Amino acid sequence: MNIVTLLPFIVLIGAMFLMTRSAKNKQRKAAAMRDAMTPGTGVRTIGGMYATVKEIRDDTVLLEVAPGTHALYAKNAVGAVLEQEEYERIVSGASPDLGLGETVVPDDASSLTSDDEDAEGSKVDFAKSADEDDDETAAAADAKSAAEADTKDETAKGDDQPEDVKRKGSDSE
Repeated sequence: MNIVTLLPFIVLIGAMFLMTRSAKNKQRKAAAMRDAMTPGTGVRTIGGMYATVKEIRDDTVLLEVAPGTHALYAKNAVGAVLEQEEYERIVSGASPDLGLGETVVPDDASSLTSDDEDAEGSKVDFAKSADEDDDETAAAADAKSAAEADTKDETAKGDDQPEDVKRKGSDSE
């Protein structure tokens, strides 16, 4: 056999090996992360819920999702074990201490607009006033009556011909 014919098979087997190896590494890291859980640790579930670990069992973990509210989850449902500072920041909603040079990205666009009273004059009002609405209604009525007049003129032009010509369409038939 020629090496050129075996090359695609070798590349395919190598790619499969690399994919399974990276998947096993991810599973190993996730298992190590779950083993690092201790009671009192803050976690995030794969569903996005933040909770505190109360008790760890063989395949399950008891989480306190709210003060006095406990729920039993599978260990595989824990998506991330959080640092205590990060968990407190997320749960309490406190803003992190920002160092110098860090860029703050606003949550919404309202902070990007100015609150100056001078800016009020530059805003565009897209609402119609009653006068504009009446003007548009009158213009639409004029256009409709003009269209009706045009159709009446066209039908009047056809009345000049005798009745038998109108029925036949033309004399060439």
